[in-house]
Amino acid sequence: MAQALYHVADLPKSALEASAEFYVNHLEAAQAVMGERDLVIVLPPAEYDHTDWRRGLARDLARDCAPSRVNVIGAGDEQQKEALIEYLAGAMGVTGHYLQSHE
Repeated sequence: MAQALYHVADLPKSALEASAEFYVNHLEAAQAVMGERDLVIVLPPAEYDHTDWRRGLARDLARDCAPSRVNVIGAGDEQQKEALIEYLAGAMGVTGHYLQSHE
């Protein structure tokens, strides 16, 4: 199955504000990009306090969109971002996960 990408370039520094902004301004657009394909949502890197809402996003969207796969990545470095996207393209059993690159 083809893999769609949805990129978010910038989010607020606060985890609560970032989560709210994503759900208000990006959720519907990400779902529209997905269609019937698998989806990788690419978010900018963030501090540890963003991990919970990002995991919840990946988990809940994956459940809602099954059998299509949904994963969320946090990566700032272009090479690491591309490596995560490539990995997910070939990892057909991986869905509902938040993966963050180490910088």
